[in-house]
Amino acid sequence: MMLYELFLFGLLSGITTWLFGFGGGFVAVPLLYTVIIQKWSNESNIGIHAMQIAVATSAFVMLCSASFATFRHYRSGHIDWQQIRFLWGGIALGGIVGAVMASLFNGNWLRWIFMGYVFITILDCYYRPGFMVTSKQKQHYGQNSELIKGGIIGWVAALLGVGGSVMTVPLLRRRGSSMAEAAAIANILTLPLSFTATLTYCVLSLWQSTWTPNGFIG
Repeated sequence: MMLYELFLFGLLSGITTWLFGFGGGFVAVPLLYTVIIQKWSNESNIGIHAMQIAVATSAFVMLCSASFATFRHYRSGHIDWQQIRFLWGGIALGGIVGAVMASLFNGNWLRWIFMGYVFITILDCYYRPGFMVTSKQKQHYGQNSELIKGGIIGWVAALLGVGGSVMTVPLLRRRGSSMAEAAAIANILTLPLSFTATLTYCVLSLWQSTWTPNGFIG
């Protein structure tokens, strides 16, 4: 039964990623956390690190889904490469920092931060102008500014396993991109952080092999 539930939630995650550019981490992290807690006790080493395991697994899932979605959007011609050239590097570096911090954080703190961030994101998208209605404002931003923004996006996304799309889609919408353009670009921007975060979690797992059972990498 659990495998069917995971499959259905994975399908939902993939659909929302393709249509809106985000949603995978919002689905995957709570689901994986619940599954882990149900299978292992809270007091076990796995249960203590349940949130970190969920976040790291979500990063790998994002790598797979974003790769496929990026390929499809690229073929459809929805990509504006000029908007992402400076954000890309900052997001990749931020992914490393976020993954390291997630490994060091207490799982309970990480869970509360995740829930708070989901709540704030929903309110921000609904109430702040520019997301629900396409902005007419077209702006150009400097390299340093984009690198800093990219770093923050990558850091938060890797820390919580939600993918940078929850930040990049609203950002791009407020810069005048259509929903199709924002979703396409957001999937491309998810690739660098999901790759660096997944790689970082795998490297960090070399020091965690004493408590991880078979089948765990990061």
